[in-house]
Amino acid sequence: MIISCLHTADSNIDVFDEACPNGVTLRHNVRPDFLQAATDGLSLGVVARTQGVLRSLAKGSDAVLLTCSTLGPAAEGVEARVPVQRVDAALARQACVGGSEVAVICAAPSTLAPTRKLFRTAASKIGVDVRIILVDCAWETFLSGDREGYLNMIAGAADLAMGDVVALAQASMAPAARLTRRPVLTSPAAGLQAAIDAARH
Repeated sequence: MIISCLHTADSNIDVFDEACPNGVTLRHNVRPDFLQAATDGLSLGVVARTQGVLRSLAKGSDAVLLTCSTLGPAAEGVEARVPVQRVDAALARQACVGGSEVAVICAAPSTLAPTRKLFRTAASKIGVDVRIILVDCAWETFLSGDREGYLNMIAGAADLAMGDVVALAQASMAPAARLTRRPVLTSPAAGLQAAIDAARH
């Protein structure tokens, strides 16, 4: 099975390769310019360009996964010959089914609006409370190249978060799960499994 991933950060290639189960081959496409263009909001132009790349990646793939939470809504409604999904949709479903009070950790300010809408939509279907937490200065730390500092900040915020379920909203946060003192949910594993299930059915 081949799953094509559209990233906006090179570092996410290793994150998804590590989470990839046996028998699945990942193909990576990285477009940091898309995230930069969406810093102040997800415009129709950015959505159109993102959807164009997603449709292109569908060729020769069994599924396509958009791994950027900021661009996530662009994956919705894309018509292609294979399933096209946003990685955090599976995370939201998993988190809301798993608890009654969900804390969602975010780093990039640009991901707040799409993440809030996604999780609250999932939560409203089953009566779960959701709290979105932005970790101050975390995204600036990530952009500076201090990956260790970034992951420590995310892990610290997750340990302090109030809620019976904690979800790390952005794929770049996934390695922080090894640093937390409590179990947390991450999007790469959940998103990949959802893409695999969709491709099979």
